[in-house]
Amino acid sequence: MKSRLLAGLAAVVLAIVGAILVVSYAQGADTRAVQNLEPVSVMVVQKAVPAGTPVETLKAFVISQELPGKAVSKTALKSLDKETGKVTAVDLVPGEQLVAERLVKPEELKTSGSVEIPKGLQEVSFQLEPQRVVGGRIAAGDHVGIFINLKEGGMEGKKETTQLSVHKVLVTAVQRAPVATPSPEPTSSGAPVEDTSLPTGALLLTVAVNEVDATKIVYASNFSDIASLWLSKEPLSAVEGTRPGIMTRPEVYK
Repeated sequence: MKSRLLAGLAAVVLAIVGAILVVSYAQGADTRAVQNLEPVSVMVVQKAVPAGTPVETLKAFVISQELPGKAVSKTALKSLDKETGKVTAVDLVPGEQLVAERLVKPEELKTSGSVEIPKGLQEVSFQLEPQRVVGGRIAAGDHVGIFINLKEGGMEGKKETTQLSVHKVLVTAVQRAPVATPSPEPTSSGAPVEDTSLPTGALLLTVAVNEVDATKIVYASNFSDIASLWLSKEPLSAVEGTRPGIMTRPEVYK
């Protein structure tokens, strides 16, 4: 009887020890995974930051975080100690590494009219909601693709149609309503809470295009009851299709 009791106690002890070992191993798995990838501590954005934000204010919206070495950008900043006096060149979004190119001297900040217009092009402006402008993550100097949607009349015998009508358009200015940026609430670990809020308010974009493309944009913006615009971020290195595809109802499921 006594031997059976001792055996039972031993089994319970072993089970408890095993459970503790499993939990400890699981808790250290993430740390070991990062350590095996030569971790590097860099500054990571924790809350959305608008362009033009001074570094002194920016400090409240970034934290130092360990990332696998292979995933770290060559120009990622490890601290803001040497960046005093600079401002953010573009809007920053939560989760992105803070790279040196994102910080510039105030006089170098791109503003409306600061992008050189290629000879022979003209500027035209239009207003869109954030979801139609890559979540609002577009800045002066970027290139975009412009999709034109028509409710009817886009093709003979067809109703609703969509086409990427204008490729790699230079954005010369982006205007939006000012956004309040209160100090982020710290978590129990002291790190700011990640901003998961959606962008609000319309954006006014100005682009440089030729006469024909300007006319297309004005048409789609002016006759909003039958036409609309949608943008993609299309860098100059993006691959273009061999033909200008027109999307119709039958094409959607092909």
